[in-house]
Amino acid sequence: MRRAAVAIAAGAMAVSLAACGSAAESGDNADSGDSAAKGDDIKVGLLLPENQTARYEKFDKPLIEKKVKELTNNKGEVVYANAKQDASLQNQQVDTMVTNKVDVLIVDAVDSKAIAGSVKKAKDAGIPVVAYDRLAEGPIDAYTSFDNVTVGKTQGEALLEALGDKAKDGQIVMMNGSSTDPNAAQFKQGAHSVLDGKVKVGREYDTKEWKPENANANMEGAISALGKDKIVGVYSANDGMAGGIITALKAAGIDDIPVTGQDAELAGVQRIVTGEQYMSVYKPYPQEANVAAEMAVLLAQGKSLDSLAKDKVDSPTQKGVPAVLVPVVSLTQDNINDTVIKDGIYTVQEICTGKYKAACDKIGLK
Repeated sequence: MRRAAVAIAAGAMAVSLAACGSAAESGDNADSGDSAAKGDDIKVGLLLPENQTARYEKFDKPLIEKKVKELTNNKGEVVYANAKQDASLQNQQVDTMVTNKVDVLIVDAVDSKAIAGSVKKAKDAGIPVVAYDRLAEGPIDAYTSFDNVTVGKTQGEALLEALGDKAKDGQIVMMNGSSTDPNAAQFKQGAHSVLDGKVKVGREYDTKEWKPENANANMEGAISALGKDKIVGVYSANDGMAGGIITALKAAGIDDIPVTGQDAELAGVQRIVTGEQYMSVYKPYPQEANVAAEMAVLLAQGKSLDSLAKDKVDSPTQKGVPAVLVPVVSLTQDNINDTVIKDGIYTVQEICTGKYKAACDKIGLK
């Protein structure tokens, strides 16, 4: 796994170098209107979807702000809004930013379909839109995220590895993400491609708003329906839901089955340390955030994305969107040092607080 972490770092460097090359190119984004005449004095609107998942306020926002400053000689400004899982509020936030004439928008959509009208409003006002982390519908100019189908495959493969021979006889519960999040559908697709035919899915849920309390209630229902002795593992699409799931499992006296996750949240990493959660998917946020910032600055300045965005993706409403897809890593007890600690996401001291110290010592995390 050390090689994987090194590969991520190398990829980030390559993206950064590519962006430097593209910044010197003449622009071909005629739709960006007045922004083509902009220099470093730009205003970037950043809209993130919610604040329950730790990553958005802790990683994404400060990382994007920092990168925009670096790319604009400290002249660029980031105007921030968080939708708190409210699609209507996010549409209002886009309208406000259009009215205030930001030069470019970075949007992580609460609801990929509901945002389409606001994306069109921005586009009609000459404001390019970068879809961040989730593939928003409407006339977006660029997209960066992780390979979401691969995320689901990574989770499914890890769960099968943890189950071993138990996969043949028992049942698992699948706790997918919100049905309004296009990423959740891709995670589910990737997981099913690995799990189908290898293990029986006893119950499966799409979890409203990704909320841990909804995952907890769903898990309680699954335990009641299947019987606690019949469940051998749980596919959880992210760490927040894994916390709610594990609470339900403990309440039912189930404490020895593997549970997956995603996002490498601190609480999730600590549960991995203790063995309550088997794995998480570590997504190197610095690389994703840096790419989004680079895309936004280039678009605001009317420059080409050709040297930065080597991939193309299709949304239900837009074909051939320039994209950068960032690789992911399966995070288990074996590679905490080589991933989140090595990359500076957490320190050992942050992970190994009082009640986790003995478990940290046991797995050699010092």
